[in-house]
Amino acid sequence: MGDSWWNNLRGKFLAFEGPDGSGKSTQIARLEKFCKDKNLKMLTVREPGGTAIGERVRNVLLDPTHGEMDVRCEMLLYMASRAQLMKERIEPALREGTMVLSDRFVASTLAYQGTAGGLPPHDIRAVAQVAIGGRWPDLNVLFDVDTAIAMARLNPLMDRMEGKGADFHARVRQGYLRQAQQNPNDFLVVDAGKLPDEVFTQLTRGLEQWCSTSATCGPRK
Repeated sequence: MGDSWWNNLRGKFLAFEGPDGSGKSTQIARLEKFCKDKNLKMLTVREPGGTAIGERVRNVLLDPTHGEMDVRCEMLLYMASRAQLMKERIEPALREGTMVLSDRFVASTLAYQGTAGGLPPHDIRAVAQVAIGGRWPDLNVLFDVDTAIAMARLNPLMDRMEGKGADFHARVRQGYLRQAQQNPNDFLVVDAGKLPDEVFTQLTRGLEQWCSTSATCGPRK
């Protein structure tokens, strides 16, 4: 595709996904610098959060003192934050032709509250369809890493979701991998167990390949 493949990321919506401890934040920072160096306008948002309302929801969701929270409550709070984020920030940026990168999106809910939490995936997708108005990511980038490695990377001062234990997080990983296997055209899977430089090389090569082969990459008609 040549040296300007990244221009086809303009106006695209990407979600970075993966278990806690997968190194997403490191790779987000690297991609931000990459895009800045290429003069590619990019908006980065995080979930839950990204708006004044969403940040308040985030504080409720991640507060370790809220251990009694039901998984259905979790799912609905994530979706509420997501709905506001979509309306307030993601949709306007995409309309302007800005690339949007979300640190987590619906795939996280399917993995955490679905596979690991026990909620039926079709229920989650139905609520998500309402929350996001049918605007799904063009590509989900899954940073896959062994659960033991991911857990070792976590800060000892874990939030409520991080502190759910190794068995829970192993199910989260399986939930992500299952989504990627079932929807290969919607996912780019990156081996996040390697060194950060190697992970970023995988990421950029994967994005370049996606831009050269995917019908969803390139300027929108």
